[in-house]
Amino acid sequence: MATGSERVTIETTVQAPVEKVWELWTEPTHITQWNSPSEDWHTPHAENDLRVGGKFTSRMEAKDGSFGFDFGGVYDDVKTHEAIVYTIGDDREVQIQFIGEGGATKVIETFETETMNAVEMQRAGWQAILDNFKKYAESNA
Repeated sequence: MATGSERVTIETTVQAPVEKVWELWTEPTHITQWNSPSEDWHTPHAENDLRVGGKFTSRMEAKDGSFGFDFGGVYDDVKTHEAIVYTIGDDREVQIQFIGEGGATKVIETFETETMNAVEMQRAGWQAILDNFKKYAESNA
């Protein structure tokens, strides 16, 4: 998959402290619960070695079995409770910031687009997953 030249930023504010948001974002048992864009998708498996040079992978599938793919990469930078930077397998960079705001946490995610899908489709898909994370995190905080 070719890397696009555009960078897209999405964000949400989760009503939970940054330490809890970090835990729910990074632990595989939680990743499998929120990492999907809609109710007809799921992530049956996730692995996460959260350290610089560590690898992560997750398997996202349509619940009806019609389609699925692996998503993974390598961590370039990890600052606990603050930021994660990683490179996806197709060499696109993703940056995530966690900003504590009292009892809430702003999550800001910036990713490089790819060229197979329209930028707005990519933005909508990534935002849907982030929105699903917010819903999960707030119900598990």
